[in-house]
Amino acid sequence: MTAGAGPRCSRTGRDGTDRAVQDLPRGTASSPSYRHFYTGVLDPSPGVPAFTAVSYVNDQKILHYDSETRREEPRGDWVQGAVDPDFWERETRSLRGWQRGFEGNQVTLRHRYNQTDWSHTLQFMYGCELGEDNSTEGYMQFGYDGEDFISYDLRTHTWVAVPTEARVTQSRWNGDKNLLLIVRAYLEWKCIEWLRKYLQHGKAALQSKSPMSQVSDRPSSWARLTTLSCQVHGFYPKNISVVWLKNGVAQPQETSCSEVLPSGDGTYQTWATIEIDPNSNHNYTCCVEHVSLGADLRVAWDKSRQKPESSLNLALIITIVLVIIAAMSTAIYFLRKWGPGHRAETLEQSQLQHPLQSSAEPREAHDNSCETSGRGETDH
Repeated sequence: MTAGAGPRCSRTGRDGTDRAVQDLPRGTASSPSYRHFYTGVLDPSPGVPAFTAVSYVNDQKILHYDSETRREEPRGDWVQGAVDPDFWERETRSLRGWQRGFEGNQVTLRHRYNQTDWSHTLQFMYGCELGEDNSTEGYMQFGYDGEDFISYDLRTHTWVAVPTEARVTQSRWNGDKNLLLIVRAYLEWKCIEWLRKYLQHGKAALQSKSPMSQVSDRPSSWARLTTLSCQVHGFYPKNISVVWLKNGVAQPQETSCSEVLPSGDGTYQTWATIEIDPNSNHNYTCCVEHVSLGADLRVAWDKSRQKPESSLNLALIITIVLVIIAAMSTAIYFLRKWGPGHRAETLEQSQLQHPLQSSAEPREAHDNSCETSGRGETDH
């Protein structure tokens, strides 16, 4: 495993981010963020809460509330130390208010869209990011049935409607000067204050962790190619770029990347593959970019460890021959045991023992058949 300089890896890896997170603006991979996602389902399926609110620092969930428990709860031991003892009661009351508001707003939107069914979803997403140069970015938006509905523009300090149905809301909210001031103050100041506090208390849990990488090969199932696989694991945060290099040049089009998945220990894992001609003289290297690395992590494929194609073919031929021999042996065994002579003997013995050939009279057969809408405060 080596890390070195050279051409930068092509940023073509997939970060596997949740769909809700993808919809939000984001800074660079290293930008700390504090984000909230509220979801209301008008006619939820069994086991699905009608209302859910979750909060993230970077990509770690730290707070959770839903309409089943009706309580704000921490996710992570370090979160408790970042807030005062009354925090949970305050947030629980606030989120119960948001839940009632969502219920009313969903009914309002259903009528506004002239919808007759009840399978609809309202989403609210807001948060902030802190740049490396200490710059800040904030965002707040609503979505309905997976489409943008209305969002707050931090440059003009106004709400901007997306569909025609949102214009009534835009006019009403832009006319509420107190609401505009509250939203602006939260995004420009309060959200950043909370983000800094959580980053301080969760320093150990939120500290970046460097990825580890392993390269392996296997024969492809077609076209006599070889599949090179680069498994990357143990990294945090989630954003990462993995690409295969051929003779030092990135091959983004030929590289297939998996989703980034949690490993269960607070870190993430992913892998990238490429199909190659094993007889070529090209050098292949897996290249990884991550915020925790000072330089690209590069792991070269060791072609000398690959089994020669002749060895693979010989192994295949031997396997086929052994299977044929086993099949022939089995067939001979059954022919001897269950051949024509044995079958005739069995039938003869069976005829001798047949009840109709005994001295007893057959029994008489018997017939045994039967008939037969509102708004809550944002504290954090």
